[in-house]
Amino acid sequence: MFQATPTGDRRAGDTRHGPAPSSRNIVVVGAGPAGLATARELRRLDFSPRILERGPALAHTWTQLYDSLTLHTGKHMSALPGLAFGRQAPLFPTRDDFVDYLGRYARTFGLEPETNVPVTRAEPPEGPGPWRLHTPQGVVEADALVFATGIVAQPVTPRVPGRDTFPGRVMHSVEYRRPDPFAGRRVLVVGVGNSGGEIASELAGVAADVAVSVRSGANVIPLALAGVPTQYVASLLWRLPRPLRMRVVHLVRRRTEARRGPPSLPPLGWDDEPPRIPLIGFHLDDAIRAGRVRAVPAIESIEGDRVRFADGSSEPFDDVILATGYRPALQPLEGLVRTDARGFALRTDRVTSADRARLFFVGHNYDVTGGLWNIRKDATLAARAVREALGR
Repeated sequence: MFQATPTGDRRAGDTRHGPAPSSRNIVVVGAGPAGLATARELRRLDFSPRILERGPALAHTWTQLYDSLTLHTGKHMSALPGLAFGRQAPLFPTRDDFVDYLGRYARTFGLEPETNVPVTRAEPPEGPGPWRLHTPQGVVEADALVFATGIVAQPVTPRVPGRDTFPGRVMHSVEYRRPDPFAGRRVLVVGVGNSGGEIASELAGVAADVAVSVRSGANVIPLALAGVPTQYVASLLWRLPRPLRMRVVHLVRRRTEARRGPPSLPPLGWDDEPPRIPLIGFHLDDAIRAGRVRAVPAIESIEGDRVRFADGSSEPFDDVILATGYRPALQPLEGLVRTDARGFALRTDRVTSADRARLFFVGHNYDVTGGLWNIRKDATLAARAVREALGR
């Protein structure tokens, strides 16, 4: 593995340069990267937050993701506040590297999540009263509440007509672990996001036939440019004025096509705000070009073992993997907050709820700079917002 290197201006748990930890009850829901980063930033402001984790250990969701997962974001922009990845860490950490890093992060800063404590329902405060969080172990009160539950805990599973007639496996990509169980089988992967692209290209090495269902297309970009993670370039690029930014984007696309030829998937527009998350890396593009993966139209229905597509054609498959994305895991707040079209809570700024007092969100900003980079920024903002809301 690697050694993690502390950075920042205070040792974990050191309160010698400030007042004693606050007695105010602050609860952080979730012990993944967003929850741990927020708890660390709250401790720097002399709060002692409780961290409630639904799983049996911190970073439980990350431990359940597929074995071959590797971050698309470079380690320098994937680290959380106060703790860098060590020199031994690869530029693009693996799932196990990142889980190990999160464990080191918690130990370094004395963060001790309460595990197996799912929050099933949240009651908003009445006036100056506390939030009341219902858990199987009882009610937990919070003067300030930070939801850092991520998105992987709530996969999006579309309703496909005839699914119940399919004799094979239909599963969401969150359930996929490794390619071995699909050896010699005909597999359809629905969706060409980053998970779908990686899973389809990995299955191509063992399955008898792999097809990927494409509804609209994908913007495919390299993992690195001249050895530099594309994420690093994007973080600088998106600071430029929009016209200049788009000129650079189109220049990179033209040069990529000149080197590799026309894209194997229909490209999407780059003009959306916020920009769509691209398919990072050429693994799927290479597999399609080599004939190891086929691109097929959008799925319409299932009839027995045959899948019918939008163009009227149909094919038999043994397994269907729905790489159809996720929505923020906000079930305990159902009916209490408004959400945007993607399911993220509406906020007055990056982290503060637009609907409820003393409620904050970390992990609700995703763009081309990467979710972990946004968590790093928002954890600090949320901790400061909590301090302001509690009048300290």
